[in-house]
Amino acid sequence: MPFPNENQTVLRSFYILGFKNMEEKRILLFMLLLSIYLLTLSGNMLIIIITKSDTILENPMFCLLGNLSMLDICYISATVPHMLVILASRQNRISFDGCLAQLFSVIFLESVECFLLAIMAYDRYAAICKPLHYILIMSREFCYSLLSWAIIASILHSLLHTLLIVRLPFCDDEINHLFCDIPPLLKLSCTDTSLNEMVLFAVSGVFVGLGPLLFIFLSYIYIVCTVCKMASESGRKKTFSTCASHLIIVSVFYGTGSFTYIRPKTSYSLERDKLLSLFYNIVTPLANPIVYSLRNTELRTALRKLFRRRICQS
Repeated sequence: MPFPNENQTVLRSFYILGFKNMEEKRILLFMLLLSIYLLTLSGNMLIIIITKSDTILENPMFCLLGNLSMLDICYISATVPHMLVILASRQNRISFDGCLAQLFSVIFLESVECFLLAIMAYDRYAAICKPLHYILIMSREFCYSLLSWAIIASILHSLLHTLLIVRLPFCDDEINHLFCDIPPLLKLSCTDTSLNEMVLFAVSGVFVGLGPLLFIFLSYIYIVCTVCKMASESGRKKTFSTCASHLIIVSVFYGTGSFTYIRPKTSYSLERDKLLSLFYNIVTPLANPIVYSLRNTELRTALRKLFRRRICQS
């Protein structure tokens, strides 16, 4: 295990450069990020309220959707508030422990989302391909058991990367990124990071990334085969519409996330990674409630009922 030598300073804090190249647009960026953050919080909170308030939505699919909304609230809250502080006060310093805490949170929440999207794909497979046994397959106990294992695996995954980052000596304290993440921190290290890169590829890329993605892919192959055998054209359209919302989120999240993490250190482009991080860290949590609410008939119906009840009460 390498340690800093006598000529290296043990860093107590980092400086997150963030939007340093766009300083003249600082106020505009602050207002834009704040608006996106508030919209994301309100949209996902609305999904949670709807799924909890309507008895029609008491099934595993909407239970998982409510958990996805809660996850997105935590995910965007792990990074955006600190970005807003940097933009508002120009105080871009973050302590070493604070950086590690943010790193752990980001990796943990990303990992849970990977597993949760796979669980949602399995739920759609069970509902469409095994409709008569759906209640038995996706019981509430089994659903919460899958979520528990996803959380445990994500904690271990996040802890592994955090401990591997702790062992590194750093030669620079300026993180050219929007938040503390693995690729920009590896760029600052003045020692061999091949072990970190190998674990990033093998564990994050294969186990957390490729594994759930292949599971989603196989689930939808079975779903497409089953849907194509349906006699009713309206039934096929309704089923494809329900699945399309999930596939949109999967494509955006996995497409940007995998490109960011599954690469050698020499090919890291931190300026490009900043843009990609906005997609999987900000755009995806914002898009989830919009995509699911627009494409799901039961959710739209429950939303209208909720608004009518509120209007009648007022």
